[in-house]
Amino acid sequence: MSDSHISPYSLNDLKNTTDDALGNYLRGLHFKQDNSKLDFRLAIGYTAVVIAAVTFVADYKLGWDATKNGTAVAVAAYAVLNGVFTYWLYFVEKGLIFEGNREGRKISLASRTKKHTPTYFLTVTSSSNQSRELECPFTTWFTEDGYFVAKPFQQWLASTVDVIGGADVKSVGKSEAESSVVPEAESNGTPSASGADAKSKGTKRSKKKG
Repeated sequence: MSDSHISPYSLNDLKNTTDDALGNYLRGLHFKQDNSKLDFRLAIGYTAVVIAAVTFVADYKLGWDATKNGTAVAVAAYAVLNGVFTYWLYFVEKGLIFEGNREGRKISLASRTKKHTPTYFLTVTSSSNQSRELECPFTTWFTEDGYFVAKPFQQWLASTVDVIGGADVKSVGKSEAESSVVPEAESNGTPSASGADAKSKGTKRSKKKG
């Protein structure tokens, strides 16, 4: 169980903690992370900060009259960079939290949440560029008082994502989310095969006693 404690009612905290755990888990499985998209976003951000800083210093030392033309260019460049930054964040990264590969198999993972819905939505894109979205309640790996439990989270990932399951075979199997589902036959009121066998054995025992 993680020592960090968060508010179990904050979707933002639940998502960020889960995102961090996912990255740490994959790096622990020797996935090589590709930071090219993150580096591009950081470069845009730092460039915008540098432009703002240089404009401020120039205006402070030289005055408005000497720098107004340069300031106009800087403001336009800042606006363009801010537009590129926003586009990149929402239309290229799209919630990307990890991108990398292991033994030649690429994987890209992006997460999101829905307002008032305590569910983790994870979009998985494989080497063949096929994407699918998984979902699981945060309560699968968070305790009621807001502590993160790594094992059920890792089991869920290994059991639902082939690339991860191949790297962590020990965690492959039924996750807590899957094991809590009631079998269809029993939920419809129809006894399962195992239930029928148990009933039959119980009847035989009662006949012997009689």
